[in-house]
Amino acid sequence: MTIPDYLDPDTWLRNVFSAKAVGRGGVIHRSARDVERIVGRDAFLREVQRRGFTLVENGDQLVVFCNRDPVRLIVQRDPPSLSQRAWPMGRDAHIR
Repeated sequence: MTIPDYLDPDTWLRNVFSAKAVGRGGVIHRSARDVERIVGRDAFLREVQRRGFTLVENGDQLVVFCNRDPVRLIVQRDPPSLSQRAWPMGRDAHIR
């Protein structure tokens, strides 16, 4: 099976980093799964570092701040406990 041109790793990276938001110093985000599947996490990290950008991960999203400004976390919350992640509305929420 032939890989479509737009999924070629070099082409994909070039397309991602040619977005208007990149040129304006904005923010782009991509699914971590797509990044790993198409170019690999290491190659993506190298490209972000080469450009001097900042990368954060939240859930399945990789978020790139396409400038060299510092990133400051304004509101931080304690991560939910494992039991809260497994039962987000409470263990008995489904019982009426």
